[in-house]
Amino acid sequence: MTTAVAFSAAALPAAANPLFATGMPSLATGSLETYIQTVNRLPILTPERETELARKLRDNDDLSAARELVMSHLRVVVSVARGYMGYGLPQADLIQEGNIGLMKAVKRFDPERGVRLVSFAVHWIRAEMHEYILKNWRIVKVATTKAQRKLFFNLRSMKQAHGTLGPAEVASMAKTLGVRNEDVVEMETRMGGHDVSLEPVGCDDDESSFGPISYLADPGASPAVQLEQAQTARLRQAGLADALASLDPRSRRIIEARWLQEENGATLHDLADEFGVSAERIRQIEQKAMQKIRASLQEAA
Repeated sequence: MTTAVAFSAAALPAAANPLFATGMPSLATGSLETYIQTVNRLPILTPERETELARKLRDNDDLSAARELVMSHLRVVVSVARGYMGYGLPQADLIQEGNIGLMKAVKRFDPERGVRLVSFAVHWIRAEMHEYILKNWRIVKVATTKAQRKLFFNLRSMKQAHGTLGPAEVASMAKTLGVRNEDVVEMETRMGGHDVSLEPVGCDDDESSFGPISYLADPGASPAVQLEQAQTARLRQAGLADALASLDPRSRRIIEARWLQEENGATLHDLADEFGVSAERIRQIEQKAMQKIRASLQEAA
């Protein structure tokens, strides 16, 4: 991942994208220490100036106003990033992810709510950093549910000692975080484990080495199994083609756009705009078409 602190096109007003990053301090052209010193010297906005700039951005998509709002809060991102240094990930990358969250916050900030931007933005900054940490801390994800995420970012700081959690501590932590005792124990086990390479690791003594990949069985390696799978796939494809042919043009278009695209499929709202109906109507048509396809496939089987 590049460490340049630049603005994400998805996080900015459409009219401002090409020029939004002009004048931004960059991690790509200097050291992290220089970057931090630079952002810490940027002036802090007064509440009145912050409100004025936010209104300009909201009402006029003012590029210079957006840039000034972001740059005056870059120090906040650096401060938040320091709190996540214990996960062993580069601080520069944490700062970059946090800057993306800051830009998203600036775009969505409403100056009329009477809340300072820093109070609003810190949640977006942390959310981006959390996503980055969860994706990069381990090869295998350790937290996917809401309860697991909560435990991942709180378990280590709540532990009283470095050893294994005792039953009383597990129960106390579960009650505080609103999760099950089993969730606490499972997360402690996950965080205490390590990634293991499937491939063999080389040895210095020139002896043969083995990794898990060497003794994991492949149930699909049999030619008979592969032939059966290929025949099944062909039958399913033919059955699906027949099932689609039985649909009316609109239903077929919806199913193909929603489920049969190689890239991301169309949304309900995209198709609602295309056919001039509500998203709920598209959902009803899709549901009815899927039921018809299932029935057709069951008959073919």
